[in-house]
Amino acid sequence: MTELPNRLELEDIRGPSAVGGGARRFFDLLRLTSVTEFKLSYHGTVLGFLWSFARPLMLFAILLLVFTQVFRLGSEVDNYAPLLLLNILLFQFFAQATEQAASSVVRSESVVRKMQFPRLVIPLSVVATNVLQLGFSLIVVFTFLLIYGVEPVWTWVLFPGAVLVLVTLTTAVAMLLSVIFVRIRDIGIIWAVATTGLFYACPILYPIEFAPEGFRDAIMLNPLTPLFLQIREWVIDPNAPGAIEATSGNPVLLLISVLIGATICIAAPLVFNRGAPRVAEEL
Repeated sequence: MTELPNRLELEDIRGPSAVGGGARRFFDLLRLTSVTEFKLSYHGTVLGFLWSFARPLMLFAILLLVFTQVFRLGSEVDNYAPLLLLNILLFQFFAQATEQAASSVVRSESVVRKMQFPRLVIPLSVVATNVLQLGFSLIVVFTFLLIYGVEPVWTWVLFPGAVLVLVTLTTAVAMLLSVIFVRIRDIGIIWAVATTGLFYACPILYPIEFAPEGFRDAIMLNPLTPLFLQIREWVIDPNAPGAIEATSGNPVLLLISVLIGATICIAAPLVFNRGAPRVAEEL
């Protein structure tokens, strides 16, 4: 009889990965989860899906009243009302998608513990749901732009590219927050405060040229700032300073801002892929 080995070598069995299971299964799950999430977003409310239009419009009305009647920006900035509306809608997409995605994996704890499926579907479905809402809302916003009197120019065709960059950055931040939140629940509160800071540290309520020179450099370091500057130039006011013009005195600031955004987009899938197999045991 052969002798049994004294020690058995145990193999490290990894849990479900971020995107494992094949591309078709991954995208089928993403589509199904996103549609379900979209339908449940306003389930039980009186206005239902109309809230996706009503909420940014109400915030827009309040801020427009304050910044046109109190701070008098409306008379000093061309097409201030449509600029404010478009900026608020785009930033709300970023803030809402990332805040919801932060706790998405933990909210799906019962499913994560019982089923083996690509974990990346969870935060991506949250982002996809908000992309759908953004798409419908942009139809209303551009209708408002035309009624207000903003003249269409050829640079409008560049706007989808800017939105794609915003969606990419939003997805990366959502991935990072969702996997970090599993271990550090405080990240949800921290990020809620951080998004408020980003809102004011970005030319959303005010044009970049109105910011004090001492703060302008710090504002330019925000990776969202070049996007909002270009969107203003491409869609609202062709004479407004774009990302390059706004940093004509120090183009290094623009380079740093782009590098920060690129670093987030590169690091996000690496961090999520490393943390995905251990999600279930850490919940």
